[in-house]
Amino acid sequence: MSEEILKELEKGKWPSYVTEIRKAGYEGLLKVYGKALEDKMTHFIHGGMVGVKGYDAGVIGRMTDMPDVMKTSHLLRVIPPAGWFYTTEALRKICDIWDKYGSGVINFHGATANLQLVGIETEKIEDCFNELVKLGWDLGGSGPDFRTPAACLGPAYCEFAMIDTLDIYHEIVMSYIEDIHLPMHPYKFKVKISGCPNDCVAGAARADLAIIGTWRDNIKIDQEKLKEYPEEVIKMAVERCPTQCMKYENGKLEINDEECNKCMYCINLMPKALRVGDDRGATILIGARARGRIGSFLGWVLIPFMKLEKPYKELKDLMKKLLDWWDEVGNPKERIGETIYRIGMGKFLRDVGIEPVPQMIYRPRANPFWYYWPGEVE
Repeated sequence: MSEEILKELEKGKWPSYVTEIRKAGYEGLLKVYGKALEDKMTHFIHGGMVGVKGYDAGVIGRMTDMPDVMKTSHLLRVIPPAGWFYTTEALRKICDIWDKYGSGVINFHGATANLQLVGIETEKIEDCFNELVKLGWDLGGSGPDFRTPAACLGPAYCEFAMIDTLDIYHEIVMSYIEDIHLPMHPYKFKVKISGCPNDCVAGAARADLAIIGTWRDNIKIDQEKLKEYPEEVIKMAVERCPTQCMKYENGKLEINDEECNKCMYCINLMPKALRVGDDRGATILIGARARGRIGSFLGWVLIPFMKLEKPYKELKDLMKKLLDWWDEVGNPKERIGETIYRIGMGKFLRDVGIEPVPQMIYRPRANPFWYYWPGEVE
């Protein structure tokens, strides 16, 4: 029965992961997975902790209640290069190691940005890790720790990048490598870095701390280039502007930049006529998560604008404040956004020494987090 279910997943015009796993020869995983689909319940069980000596994170332990088919199928998380740029030589060497010790199945990439090597037996973990280390690779985050950051391709690829996402990623990884290796926080802490408000790594929806490139001066308008766009495209940009800060009359476009919320919709529609400003930095968001015990959170604005220049001292000081506060007041299995929700945004800001600003309120008069002491706000 389970084999029939798996064959159904190989039908149709789209690529099938079942077919690809078969090619890798990882039949044990398919049998366990097929049985789970048949029984409508998982056959993976908690088999205790597995790992690498000196590391408490980076290996996801997986055992099954079908030891005759497959005893273990652990997963190694490997820290990827900034922006996920690999050389073919590096990838071939990783593949050779994984064919030697593991299943051959690789996930590019996990939700936490890691390169994930899927399916290895307990007794082979140390040898596999030792060979990876010789090539310069290291294990990424897992469990209640500082997770491996994620960064978009940034200035290496995108004309809209307003911060060096790749350098910031490298700096954060090197600064917090011990926190990545050793779980020491109430729960996971994810950092995602996007070069512009298009937010290609979805930090606003998925990161406990999102660093999103932005600008704070005016949008540049080239009125001559604007004429190259059809009138309906220009009017679409004006009509769909979320803050209604644009006006188009007599062939000329005007923008009230004080009302612009930097969504980049108009710039994406007409990139030859509209460009981002020159005073560039990042907006820092706090507290997003995709799902949780009290629902999903989008990130809330914490710092509307921060200049990000080496050695990123202001950013690192902020991150230290946040982690120290969360370590002190957070409950086990509670992300920092949930802690802020429980404690209250007003107390959180006082505790970490950040002045409240209007940009923090994402929905006027309907925000549940705000409470001020009498006389605190004029």
